[in-house]
Amino acid sequence: MADHSRLGRGLAALIGDVGEETSLTDSSRKPRRAPIENLRANPRNPRRLFTDAELDELSVSIRERGIIQPIVVRSLQDDNFEIIAGERRWRAAQRAGLHDVPIAVVEANDAQSLEFAIIENVQRTDLNPIEEASGYLALMDDFNRTQENVAQIVGKSRPHVANTIRLLKLPEPVKQLVRSSKISAGHARLLVGHPNAEQLAQEVIDRGLSVRQVEAQLQKDARAQTGDRKREGKDRGSAKDADTRALEKRLSDALGLAVSLEHQGEGGTLRIKYRNLEQLDAVLKKLGG
Repeated sequence: MADHSRLGRGLAALIGDVGEETSLTDSSRKPRRAPIENLRANPRNPRRLFTDAELDELSVSIRERGIIQPIVVRSLQDDNFEIIAGERRWRAAQRAGLHDVPIAVVEANDAQSLEFAIIENVQRTDLNPIEEASGYLALMDDFNRTQENVAQIVGKSRPHVANTIRLLKLPEPVKQLVRSSKISAGHARLLVGHPNAEQLAQEVIDRGLSVRQVEAQLQKDARAQTGDRKREGKDRGSAKDADTRALEKRLSDALGLAVSLEHQGEGGTLRIKYRNLEQLDAVLKKLGG
């Protein structure tokens, strides 16, 4: 497992500052150029959303200035490389018609490659919350990391990691709204586990509700539901007919304890309330137990 202190500082800790190619003073780590077709995307890259607009904008810049920051890769067989960080630049470079790109080669296993990819994207805020959650979960499921491990690796708190992963429990339509930034992660966290999550998410969009407004609405709904359940309980208690109440009284007099009958179709429930073990023992004796 890669050192957490180095990982938390990002890939710059591994290969030096790569804001400009000339900053790589270690000759063994200076970026070299590789044919663009020799690079391939990392199948574990947590980032999945690359919009045409951002790729087109970046490709224009690349045509004018080239790629200043090298694409970080790891070696594969036959002089091919897998991208660890810089897939967006690689995609835009293809649109710009480049034949080769600058690369910085690092040594990394599968777990480290995913860790580096998550760190770089999180530090650059390139991931939407659902992609971030998927990356964290992949580290946990595929490489046996705990939430605490993941938090140390990416430089976040454990509650942040836990709350982010919870977003994956949302219905797919709501997750898509989060991916497209139509609702925030703060809104989405409040909707996890709610039976009407899709409807509420659309209401957030239509009414422009803030996170606090949604939270207040959910609390109000919860109080109303609690009141409804209490009223229903009272209604059920007052709905008993005269025969049922008379039978309850007969049983209560016979046992010397409070008795309640609840009819449910052909059957029902008989409840006998006792205050201590002596009363329970007396009931058992009367019942022949």
